[in-house]
Amino acid sequence: MSTTYSRLRRKKAIYGYLFIAPMMLGFFFFMAGPIIAAMGFSLTDYSLLKPSSFVGLDNYAHILAKDDIFWTTVRNTLVFSAGLIPLNLILALSLALLLSGKLRGMGLFRTAIFTPVVTSIVIWAIVWKYIFATDAGLVNQMLGMFGIKGPAWMYDTNLVMPVVIVTSVLKKVGMNMVIFLAALQDVPKMYYEAATIDGASRWRRFTHITLPMISPALFLTLIITLIGSLKVFSQIVVMTDGGPGTSTSVLVYYIYKLAFKNYELGYASAVAFILFALVLLLTVVQWTLRKRWVHHEE
Repeated sequence: MSTTYSRLRRKKAIYGYLFIAPMMLGFFFFMAGPIIAAMGFSLTDYSLLKPSSFVGLDNYAHILAKDDIFWTTVRNTLVFSAGLIPLNLILALSLALLLSGKLRGMGLFRTAIFTPVVTSIVIWAIVWKYIFATDAGLVNQMLGMFGIKGPAWMYDTNLVMPVVIVTSVLKKVGMNMVIFLAALQDVPKMYYEAATIDGASRWRRFTHITLPMISPALFLTLIITLIGSLKVFSQIVVMTDGGPGTSTSVLVYYIYKLAFKNYELGYASAVAFILFALVLLLTVVQWTLRKRWVHHEE
């Protein structure tokens, strides 16, 4: 009896391992393997243009102490994140509140707002690049109708980052809106009814009922949006190519430039792991602080 049971357990275990084998092989070959290789490269001066050698932590020391371009890209990345995150969350929550009703046509508006999320980021960036073009761009043409000479949006170091931020917000706001819509639908209506009877204003109902009840969804969107903003890349490459100068050069673009334009793969790997450490640090900080404002969490 025990022998038959053991054979059955081994057979089930074999089938189980066979089912997860494709996923595990993909993980080891396409994720774990490259991560381990990049960690090794970051400790060398590995380059496609010259023989490589082991340098230990010299790459990290040079990045943190002597690489001014690195710190410029860190500043640009944080500026992008600081602009995108509040705009995205505020706009997404506002749209969710407006579209949470059951009026006629709400489904059409929800679809229209969500459509950019599934649109190719490259196509989206190309379209907005032409919209903000200096001479033939739609924005400047509309300004010209009112006698206003439009600026060179994509060539002004003070304007190009806000343009990239706004286009990125419009691209991703639909995803957070859907998350907020789902959260709003789970808020019990009896809370609003009781607050209304007690004479609570709309603002008090929003701050004392809506925000606390959807705080887990707000925390989720904050984490997702933060990580996405720190690894922004495609719209930077297509719209500005890091320019003018280094005004829109962000960390992932800097890694791409080091690895695939300068062929400094070891140095690029070190920058990539510093970016990983930054993302991990900010995520851990948010996770630690979540209990102060995320409610009804088990």
